[in-house]
Amino acid sequence: MSADSTGNAQATVLGLWGVRYQVSDVSRSVAFYKRTLGFNVDRENLPAFAQVSIGNLKLILSGPGASGSRPMPDGRHQEPGGWNRVVLEVKDLPARIDELRHAGLHFRNEMEVGPGGKQIQIEDPDGNPLELFEPAQR
Repeated sequence: MSADSTGNAQATVLGLWGVRYQVSDVSRSVAFYKRTLGFNVDRENLPAFAQVSIGNLKLILSGPGASGSRPMPDGRHQEPGGWNRVVLEVKDLPARIDELRHAGLHFRNEMEVGPGGKQIQIEDPDGNPLELFEPAQR
């Protein structure tokens, strides 16, 4: 970080751009996010890359040929999956769960209820997790 003329540290991070998910088939992922969850398609450079969005969330979908998918210097490969996830707010979570089960989506768990609300984890076609969340009534 650098300092401005008053000696205050200037942030290196300008803000949130989006979330990158590694995917094996960008076209399939775009179709999933657009048709199943209602995302907009912002950019496509198939077969390597696409960006989809909903509200203020941008998902960058990186396929095997994308610069954002290249192996790390130590040889580790970036791959789909994991436990970090995007949390998407929904209304009437039980009804959404019924709709998505009928559509054949894979759920990682059953609906959980806690003091903050209700949530459930689903997976995109590559196993990347998404959490559907209905906040508790205030």
